[in-house]
Amino acid sequence: MKIKRLVVLRRISQVFFLLLFVYVLWSTTYPLNGPVSPQLLFKIDPLIMIFISISEKILLPGLIFAAVMLALTLIFGRFFCGWMCPLGAAIDASGHFRKRSKKRTGEVDAVNAKARKPKFILLLLIAVFALAGLQLAWVFDPLVIFTRFVSLDLIPAVTFAADKGFAWLISTFNLHGAVYDFYRSLKSSALGMNVYFFSHAFPIFIYFAAVCGLALFIPRLWCRSLCPLGAIYAMTAKAALLGRTTKECKNCKKCKSICRMGAIRDDSSYSKGECVLCMDCVYDCPVNIARFEWPFGFAQGGAVAAPGHREGITRRDFLLLSGLAVSSVGFKFGPLIFRKKRSVIRPPAALEENEFINRCIRCGNCMKVCPTNGLQPVSFQSGIEGVWTPQLIPEIGYCEYNCTLCGRTCPTGAIRSVSMEAKHDTRLGLAAVDRSICIAWAENKQCVVCEEHCPVADKAIKLKKDIVDGREVLKPLVDGDLCVGCGTCQNKCPVRPVRAIRVTPF
Repeated sequence: MKIKRLVVLRRISQVFFLLLFVYVLWSTTYPLNGPVSPQLLFKIDPLIMIFISISEKILLPGLIFAAVMLALTLIFGRFFCGWMCPLGAAIDASGHFRKRSKKRTGEVDAVNAKARKPKFILLLLIAVFALAGLQLAWVFDPLVIFTRFVSLDLIPAVTFAADKGFAWLISTFNLHGAVYDFYRSLKSSALGMNVYFFSHAFPIFIYFAAVCGLALFIPRLWCRSLCPLGAIYAMTAKAALLGRTTKECKNCKKCKSICRMGAIRDDSSYSKGECVLCMDCVYDCPVNIARFEWPFGFAQGGAVAAPGHREGITRRDFLLLSGLAVSSVGFKFGPLIFRKKRSVIRPPAALEENEFINRCIRCGNCMKVCPTNGLQPVSFQSGIEGVWTPQLIPEIGYCEYNCTLCGRTCPTGAIRSVSMEAKHDTRLGLAAVDRSICIAWAENKQCVVCEEHCPVADKAIKLKKDIVDGREVLKPLVDGDLCVGCGTCQNKCPVRPVRAIRVTPF
């Protein structure tokens, strides 16, 4: 049996980068101790770096990493999609469960050409909105989709299941000793994250599952038809140095029938921009003539496009969407599309609301690393544009006074990275006591929980002495000059179901 060395190497590469992405996300906890910052995962993403820079009219530092990826694509072709992309690896894994037809010979060229067009149209639409000041790249970016699933679904589910499973085993079978010590070691490492719950976890999972599930019908359908990052790499890879050759091809179409991207045409030539270098065609060729070569082999066989083949979108589509983009320059869509005034508590050092919503890519990094699990995805409180951006919900968790991790893991600067001293002076909101339900004010009973837990050095919650029926009762008051709106007081307040002290956005 012939060993498919390049295919095996590709699969090893896919598994390696998938596990690397998961490991980097999993190991980034409070305090920051991961080997690689998750920021780097998105700096190699041209879709995110380019279109945030356009929509915000800034130059993100990650552009240099994105440029390196595009330069490598000019050399090797669309290698990222086939060898590095973690979502692509998950899609390939899903595709193994697809029912295969023995008679399948691949889609005809016209069908493949139409199937590729949507991703280019999506890319142009993202460009149009970016020029108009509205960043939508996060909706379709594969790294964002994968990272959001891992951070807000996979890690919480595995952590919760493992934690509860160990607790059940130890208590049920009295497995104290070595098992309990092993469990304690996990609690200080892999299971040491308080991320048991995220709202919107189910729709986030459904979105990820739908993207991967498309491969059950057509191999890599997402990559073929919908991925705008793939569209960027496809356009760049057309000029790649590495190319496929098929000398003296008999046109048996075996390679066309097994091509997962539909990149091989009826005449055995291929679309270089659509090839993800899976190497299946190299080893499944019955006469062993398909191979990838450097420039000296470009002119041979099917390495060049046959006359009459069109790639991507039509000239009419391009001109139409380009005209729309040009006419949109300088026109801000943002304030006109259901955008609301800030009505949620944002993470510390977040940008001004409109800019924050536009810069945030909803990757979930900040929410996953929050040590109290207080950062949660927004529904529609900030308008439709604010969906899945982070907000602080003090009832779930407060903003840890000595933590700056959300800013240090944000890949786009939507949450600024600040020093600990600056964090202590950063205001998220302002607390206020509801005297109608506060135990001390409404019932004249002693309760100083909020004051005791206030982390501000000079105590943003002061206690007023009041004499009631000859008894001294201490009643809390908020010092607006000192309160930073961290939500600790609201989180610890014993009054239920509504807390007697609540933080509103600053």
